[in-house]
Amino acid sequence: MSREFQRGHKARISDLTAGTDLYVGVQISGPGLTFDISCFGLDADERLSDDRYFVFFNQPKTPEESVQLLGAQAGDTESFRVTLDRIPPQIRKLSFTATLDGAGQMSQIAPGYLRIVAGGQEVARYSFDGSEFSTERAVMLGDFYLKDVWRFAAVGQGFDGGLDALLKNFGGEVAEEEAPAAAPQPQPGAAPGFAPPAQASAPPAFGAPPAPAPAPQPAAQGFAPPAGPSPAQPVHAAPTIVAPMTPPGGVQVPPPSPAPAPYGPPGQQPPYGQFGAPTAPPPPGYGQPQAPQAPTPPPGYGQPTPPPGYGQQPAFGQVPGQQTYGVPQGAPQGGAGVAAALQQFKETPAGQRWTQQNRKLVRVDLGVGGQPVLARQGSMVLYQGKVDFSYKGAGFAGRIVGNATGQEMQLMRCTGQGQVFLAEDSTMLHPIELQGDGICVSAENVLAFDESLQYEVRRIEGHGIPGGALFTMQFTGTGTIVVKTHGTPVVLPVTPTTFADCNAVVAWSAAAQVVVSSQVRMRRNAYPGDTGESVNLQFRAAPGNFIVVQPYEV
Repeated sequence: MSREFQRGHKARISDLTAGTDLYVGVQISGPGLTFDISCFGLDADERLSDDRYFVFFNQPKTPEESVQLLGAQAGDTESFRVTLDRIPPQIRKLSFTATLDGAGQMSQIAPGYLRIVAGGQEVARYSFDGSEFSTERAVMLGDFYLKDVWRFAAVGQGFDGGLDALLKNFGGEVAEEEAPAAAPQPQPGAAPGFAPPAQASAPPAFGAPPAPAPAPQPAAQGFAPPAGPSPAQPVHAAPTIVAPMTPPGGVQVPPPSPAPAPYGPPGQQPPYGQFGAPTAPPPPGYGQPQAPQAPTPPPGYGQPTPPPGYGQQPAFGQVPGQQTYGVPQGAPQGGAGVAAALQQFKETPAGQRWTQQNRKLVRVDLGVGGQPVLARQGSMVLYQGKVDFSYKGAGFAGRIVGNATGQEMQLMRCTGQGQVFLAEDSTMLHPIELQGDGICVSAENVLAFDESLQYEVRRIEGHGIPGGALFTMQFTGTGTIVVKTHGTPVVLPVTPTTFADCNAVVAWSAAAQVVVSSQVRMRRNAYPGDTGESVNLQFRAAPGNFIVVQPYEV
């Protein structure tokens, strides 16, 4: 049974299917609109550090074929094959995107979806339509991301600009366009050169005779559904995944075109499976080395000492490769020094609901998920967009309980369509995502959390702790909570002999049992003086539980 996702919802892939060989289908359309559907393989910093993991119409697979572009089939505008256990460790996220090719905006699209199919059965679907967007020209539909295990997130985040702007957002650069070299024209009706092998054996309903394929790729094992085709058929011609490959009405295979490859080297079409391979001296661009004739080699490498004030990079706004020698000393450099100095502090790219900007600042995008956020009053340091801040009262009973237990939280509700940056007293912040599990955190250590989380005061068993701290807050459900600490915390597993100072412990798993342990002894305390460690918390739990302790005592 397929699970319906809404924007901002997340789940473990293992909760959807036990398989790792998945089919991802995207259906998106609009009157008079043309779309480019791509997959970005991003590293731990959410950057496209290796351009071979940008899968699009001109580069239909990654080097180890962990992500493959399959083309239009089974009612989908575009489809991918994703083999999770073959993705290299440096790739931490797969972001599936759709961008407009030509005029138009995302508010004009008809109802569409992104779906996941495993073993021929649809296991997840995220539906969207144009009412969720306005003037955007690109949308980040969904992500596969690695966080201890592979997970899926329905993103649905609009993005101003087209594919070029989206590529730059992920850390890439776009090479200048230039007319490609003359190439042999394919036979009329034949599958284009960048199409997956499945299109070569498509049914005659597509209006194309079988394309000559002297060396088709062998079929992969275990990817096709039980009622698959004959063994000699190429793997992508199989209904992999979903249903018999009946071409949808109105959906056509992208035709071969001698149009310039916007992300390849100028002067020729990039070879199949190679992205941006340099075959001629191009100007500096995405994935290209510096041209030999460029007058800006690394300083000190066989070059005379440049004049004072000479920058190693072109000035801000300067055309790459422009001559910069001979600039008079003290002449303005167009702000290159300022841009370089502030580069390390620039905002982390958007895409997720919660994004940590640095160790002491976190950003929440209220447009992702559409749910309000509860944050500590006065913790907002910056916001963008239309955001409303309102007082969140605890009610009469809540104030009584908060005052009696010391777990009262002074909160504000953040609603609207925008991004809010949160911080407090330069403490270190740690977003923790809950997936139906629970965590216990003292109210003093909570900065913000999703309103979808349930929270209540939980009593700690024992005879008492100095200061009356006998209680803590327990958070459960699905959402994110931001915990703050003084200094870098340490996470330890719970063992039968785990004790922690009640003033240093920050959080622990909700399944752990906590009792107060006293080391007061009559003989030991018969003399003046005190160790200051007479009362501690003892933790008892099954393997897999944890505690979080900070290098600071409240």
